[in-house]
Amino acid sequence: MTSNPAAAQHLRDLALLRRVRDRIDGEYAQPLDVEALARGVNMSAGHLSREFKRAYGESPYGYLMTRRIERAMALLRRGDLSVTDVCFAVGCSSLGTFSTRFAELVGMPPSVYRRQAARATAGMPPCVAKQVTRPIRNREATVTEPQLT
Repeated sequence: MTSNPAAAQHLRDLALLRRVRDRIDGEYAQPLDVEALARGVNMSAGHLSREFKRAYGESPYGYLMTRRIERAMALLRRGDLSVTDVCFAVGCSSLGTFSTRFAELVGMPPSVYRRQAARATAGMPPCVAKQVTRPIRNREATVTEPQLT
């Protein structure tokens, strides 16, 4: 490692943050909150949030919601589940929060995405569809301002 105690601690924190991110990736559909994630790596919730954002550019909650939206996009492209079913399948407990966050990341409500994505990705291998439809991370979808004339 290194003889610098601060650098050594930073490396240990990065390893713990990676465990948190891996847990979110694997358990995105489970009820997760920052306190539970922090307990799992023996950190305070505040410290975890600050360090996670510094390392990955977004909060643990933001990362979790992005992961849930990515999975929701895949389920909506299939077209066999309702928006409500998809919301609960990815671990969201509020349809309103899910729809709002989905629209922020994707640029359209989930019901519109469901209709458009099914047509846009028809015949495309799922691995390619996932890549070209991935939500924008660390910034919101661009929203065009209405032009006043």
